[in-house]
Amino acid sequence: MQEICVIGGSRYFGKLTVERLLGAGHRVTVVNRGATAPPAGTGHVVADRNDERALDAALGARTFDAVIDQVCYTPVQAAIAARVFGGRARRYVMASTIEVYNPASGDIPALPDGEPVPEEAIDPATWAVHPDRPWHDMAYLEPHYGEGKRQTEAVFTRADAFAFASVRCAHVLGGGEREFTGRLAHYVERIARGEEVVVHEGARPSVFIHYEEMAELMVWAATAADFTGPVNACSDGALDARALGAAIAGQVGQEPVYKVVPVGEEASPFSFDRHYAMSNARAKGLGFSFSHTDDWLPGAIAEAVGAYSASFSAV
Repeated sequence: MQEICVIGGSRYFGKLTVERLLGAGHRVTVVNRGATAPPAGTGHVVADRNDERALDAALGARTFDAVIDQVCYTPVQAAIAARVFGGRARRYVMASTIEVYNPASGDIPALPDGEPVPEEAIDPATWAVHPDRPWHDMAYLEPHYGEGKRQTEAVFTRADAFAFASVRCAHVLGGGEREFTGRLAHYVERIARGEEVVVHEGARPSVFIHYEEMAELMVWAATAADFTGPVNACSDGALDARALGAAIAGQVGQEPVYKVVPVGEEASPFSFDRHYAMSNARAKGLGFSFSHTDDWLPGAIAEAVGAYSASFSAV
């Protein structure tokens, strides 16, 4: 049994991570601003992570074997967390993202084209940090999401306050109505209604992971593994927008209607005009066993179709 702190963990795979930790017998303390009650059986610390003094006071004398940070988006937040949890935690695991490899959100090195991208393609130890940028402004943060995560990883990596690991998660699917991003629902609704789905000409594949598998990996990274640095998290089996559309069509009984746009133009979620697949070889080498997308995608689509049907029936 370990003492685990989860920052965030109020929805989707973060909430499931808390539930899985409790199910494994760990003691869990959830830190959030108090708007959402954590699952039964957890400790609860109400604090704004952006207020260093308040967070430090709210934690008091608590110490932890590991911290799972679900909601760290900026280098400013990372610097606060490194100072507050330095001396309080032995291990710190941050939920990062495939978007660290997205060149649209910052000037990154050229990535291998046509091959799954390994973690070393983006090295947080060498990444420049700019805490003076307007990270507090959502109008700035949203289009710089990937850059924010890169700089966040860089701050933790250099802090030397605890053993630090980042989990760069692929696009997360599954969970029906709990899948708050609405990206899978975008495809289900349009295909079911016979509406156009906008895709790039020659849309390239990306990688995905089921929300339950993502929760399992976060628990593993915090409690069973001792690696440091970034690790990519994705199921085996890359998928492009048309393959996803075909899988949905098989369940809704309606063929997709595509509108094709050139490279560089905006398209539907999961339609990419560049290579966008990660390698999961490091996580496998460290002992985590991934599923294949084919194992869970039909069920995830069925959940999304069910949620769509229920909302349609309620109208």
